[in-house]
Amino acid sequence: MIDDLESEMFSPANSDKEISLPPYRVLARKYRPSNFHDLIGQEPMVRTLSNAFSTGRIHQAYILTGVRGVGKTTTARILARALNYEVAGKINSPTIDMQELGIHCQAIIDSRHVDVIEMDAASHTGIDDIRDIIDSARYKPVSARIKVYIIDEVHMLSKQAFNGLLKTLEEPPEHVKFLFATTEIDKVPITVRSRCQRFDLRRVEPETLIPHLTKICINEAIEVENAALALIARAAEGSVRDALSLLDQAIAHGEKGSVSALSVRSMLGLADRSRIIDLFENVMRGDCSSALNALKSQYDLGADAGQILTDLAEFVHFVTRLQIIPESINSVSLSPEERKRGSHFASTLALPVLTRAWQMLLKGIAEVKETNRPLAAAEMVLVRLCYTADLPTPEKLQKRFHEVERMLTNSIHVETTALLSGPKAQLRTVASTATAPSPQPQLAAHLHRVPEKTCSINSLADIISLAGANRDLQLKTSIERDVRLVRFETGRIEFELGPQGAPTLAASLSKKLQEWTGTRWLVAISSAKGAPSIREDIEFKSKSDALDIHAHPLVKAALEYFQGSRIVDVRSSAAASSTIAPDLVISAGDDEVAFLDQTILEEDL
Repeated sequence: MIDDLESEMFSPANSDKEISLPPYRVLARKYRPSNFHDLIGQEPMVRTLSNAFSTGRIHQAYILTGVRGVGKTTTARILARALNYEVAGKINSPTIDMQELGIHCQAIIDSRHVDVIEMDAASHTGIDDIRDIIDSARYKPVSARIKVYIIDEVHMLSKQAFNGLLKTLEEPPEHVKFLFATTEIDKVPITVRSRCQRFDLRRVEPETLIPHLTKICINEAIEVENAALALIARAAEGSVRDALSLLDQAIAHGEKGSVSALSVRSMLGLADRSRIIDLFENVMRGDCSSALNALKSQYDLGADAGQILTDLAEFVHFVTRLQIIPESINSVSLSPEERKRGSHFASTLALPVLTRAWQMLLKGIAEVKETNRPLAAAEMVLVRLCYTADLPTPEKLQKRFHEVERMLTNSIHVETTALLSGPKAQLRTVASTATAPSPQPQLAAHLHRVPEKTCSINSLADIISLAGANRDLQLKTSIERDVRLVRFETGRIEFELGPQGAPTLAASLSKKLQEWTGTRWLVAISSAKGAPSIREDIEFKSKSDALDIHAHPLVKAALEYFQGSRIVDVRSSAAASSTIAPDLVISAGDDEVAFLDQTILEEDL
């Protein structure tokens, strides 16, 4: 019984039945264009070739470049067919108007014509392969009119191979044409590109790709939703081959020969477009809790965390583009909800807010791809977006800065209050509020840092003030610390360099003075003994004042009255006369500091 079953299974009749079943051809091959009328999205190239063929200006070599799946190799085969188009008794000349199959057409379409040689440069990269082409190019074609060499991925050829091809490429025999295809045109030497006529094949826009996919679905008797085709066209990124491959996959993924947007979204791991818009609204409103919940719900449904951020970035780009180009709302790849809500966001959100969100999302997408915890990384990106949603724009910050600048320029008020408590008595000193003299010119110069070319410099102190006004704090500090003045004249400075000074200080000071004043200054380091530097003078006076103040009877009485107190600082008072001692800063403990004036000290003691 088993032998009978085996003989029935492997009988010649059944074997013939299996062989007779037609093999399945993928959509990308089944609907591959065979003439220029079927080639979609490349109208500029078709127009140029049509004019060239009609006028007989056919170039000896063409190079076709573009991203994957836009028809480079297909265009090369169509060109080979057009060059050798021949219909018995009707046409025997190159033409792009190929209404019916010619003598050589089917063989060229099937890549089996003896005079149309296709070579994959990725696997034939060496000079030996090019030498075979050079040797065979001398012989006339066997049956066709023109011998055509199609080299795919030509950028993969070696340097020696390119060099060996140059002479034949520049002066080929009349019966030879070269057709090159590449995705990386920059890797092709300029010497090769200059010998070819170049065509850049463009990405196919969704407006062109969606009707093409619809026509194929009708021919295949497939029920498909327009939203599903829009998702496929968007995921293909302008590649026709990618779109057909995705459509093939979607048909297999669907049920009963139908393709729905839900099944495509599930297949690609995409988030629901309406939920992406809701997520965008939550982020722009600063609602962090709702944004994180929306992300988690989409992630639980199978959407990829990085893809969610990518879709969110695409919607940010769409709203930004809609704000600048309102006509872009008419794109066929957009759903009615995207049009309605996108218009609302474009009219309410500021452009700086959108560009800031775009930059943060770009950085966040890279972070999600690099980490092994994509959901956590995506959540942190949304947290950053939510907490920056209500930050002021650069324009508002600039406006606020000008308001503060105007307020500071008008008036500066200083109020100081000090309080000192003792174990036996309480001493209070309240410095009267004083309005400083109008600092408007100095403040304006300090804020804007616009030095006047005609400013007058009569001393080293003027130079220090000028350096401070120009915000050159390093030079200002160096002058105060390291310049021991020997000689000062207008346009000439000599000084002794301090122990910590840099040898280049003189050159730097001369350059800055010429830049700030518009006058050339001669600045030199002298070997002569100079006066003390500004800082050394201040330190000397501070020590001298400290010694003098310790000997003052009122200070002695204050230090004795407040046991454990000490003098922290001595400051000269602008309001006091020359006969009155300077203000004191006396510490009565770790946290208590008093500003004492001699007249107040006398009254309280």
